[in-house]
Parts: sequence; structure tokens; C-alpha cells
Amino acid sequence: MTTRTLAPALRAAALAACACLVALPALAAPKSTIVLGATNSTSSHFAVANGMVKAIKAGIPSSNVSVIETGASVDNVRRLTKSEIDIGLIATDTGIQALTGTGPFQGRAVDDLVAVYSYDVSVLNVAVTQDSGIADLKGLAGKKFNPGIRGSGAELLTRQVFGTLGIEPQWVPGTVKDATEGIQNRQIVGYSKYGPGQGVDATLRELMVTTPMRLLSFDADAQAKVTSTVKGVGFTQIANVMQGQGAVTAPTVLIVYGTRRSLMDDETAFAIAKAIHEHKQSLIEAWPHLRDFDFKAQALAAEKVGIPLHPGAKKYWTSVQ
Repeated sequence: MTTRTLAPALRAAALAACACLVALPALAAPKSTIVLGATNSTSSHFAVANGMVKAIKAGIPSSNVSVIETGASVDNVRRLTKSEIDIGLIATDTGIQALTGTGPFQGRAVDDLVAVYSYDVSVLNVAVTQDSGIADLKGLAGKKFNPGIRGSGAELLTRQVFGTLGIEPQWVPGTVKDATEGIQNRQIVGYSKYGPGQGVDATLRELMVTTPMRLLSFDADAQAKVTSTVKGVGFTQIANVMQGQGAVTAPTVLIVYGTRRSLMDDETAFAIAKAIHEHKQSLIEAWPHLRDFDFKAQALAAEKVGIPLHPGAKKYWTSVQ
């Protein structure tokens, strides 16, 4: 081939190479704006959500991350369906009902709901004033009782648990503030609230300073009825949290931050999971008990319970040694 004929051939090859380069897709990047739906701002879960924002910003420096106050689990799932948030706090029992279109999601299944990371195992504190004289769950029948933050997983689980046990309190829904004020003013006998790990929530600790409280326990028969009816719920013991009261057994659920496949791409889910794990100290500063929390194991546990992991997040968690 002569030099004259070689030049056009080289030009053609160069143009073809450029065309191929243009056709190659650009590498995807995580979302630049990420909104977390947490819970009521008076809850200790809201404090750790702020730690999550700090962790995600550290892991994805180019992102604009914020947290908003919501009604927690049920409310967050509904906000995800309206694209009002990108990721939100969800208790596993609530998430399972959303996926299967049962409970408050009857006929409106959110079948692309997925978990990105787990951050706690929460226990349901069913607390009453000592002055009420109520010593067991049956004693709540007909009594004015707050079932938890309106639209929260705690409210959902409380109502389902009592329905399963055939106990019907006089429900007085409202915020955590409404509940604590109602208890202090003797307008209601108590309330339900998720506590972190195997303890009690910060609001209940504050309430105990001025108002003697008692935690109610679930006996073996109640445990069997609940676990056979409400999927994603287990039981644990709460001990040494109230003076003069021994250990009690209470319902427990895994808490995740979840999203929808249609809302979050794989790159963003991977980056968020990675940021939470690599910068978990921000969460530990808010909740010291998370120092012993196995983020990888609990993320994978969500799938075993019934909440699938986002493929991007799963790629990260399965890569962690």
C-alpha cells in the first residue's frame, strides 16, 4: 500500500475510533441530591439519622444530603411511592407488608421496595405509668393508650400485636410529644415506642425522671401468637432499665433504610452503603451501642427476614471482608 492510499485509510480508522469513543456510555455517578426520611424529631432515631447524613456526605463529597422529619416506617414507604424522599427508615415488619400488599398496604403492594443498609435492631417499649395499676398487657383493655407516632412502624406493630392478642385499648394517636404530655397530665395511661437495641428510647428515659413508669412484658403464649401472625417480628429481653422492675420480654424488629429500585440506581445504592460502613463512626457518636453492631451481617439479615437488598447495595455488602 502506498503512502497516498495509506493516509485515507488512517483517517478512516481514526474517525471510526472516535465514533466508538462517542458511543461508549459515560460512567454513572451517584445521585447528587439525596433526601432521607427519618422519623419524629424528638426520637433518638432522628439523632442517628443526622449521623447518617454526615457519613453519606463524607463518602459522597459531591452530594447534597438532607434529612426530613416524617411519621417513620409506614409514612416513609408512602413517601417513597410519591418520590418525596430517596431513602427512608423502615421496620422490617412494615417493609414485608408493603412488599406483599398487606396490612396498611392492602391492595397497594410496593413490590420494588429494597433495603440499602441496616442500622439497628429496635425493641417495642410498651410502657405505662405505675400509678395506673396496670401490670400486664390485658390490663390495657379499654384504657386510653398512645400506640406510637401516627404512621410509624411502632404504631402499626402495636395495633397488630394487640389485635392478635384480642386486647382493645382506647387508642389515642399522636406525636411523641402528645404522648408524653398526655402521660404527665394523666390523660392517658401509657404509650408504645421503639427503643434502640435492647433498651428504652430517650423520650421514655426523660419521662421516667418525673413519672414512675413500668414496661409490660409478653409471656410465652403472647409471643407465639404474635410471631405466627406478624412476619419479621422476634422477641428479646429488656433488663435493668427501670428501678424495681426485672427483665421483660418485648417484640423486636430489624430497622433498615430502604428505597425503591425505580428511585435509586445501583451506583447510588453502592455508594451510600459504602459511605455508611466506612464512616460508621458518625452513627456511633450518636448511638454508642452501634459500636458492636455488625453492619454487613445485619444488612444481609434483612434479606433472610424478607426485605431484598438493592442490587447495588448487595454488591457492596457482599464485598466487605
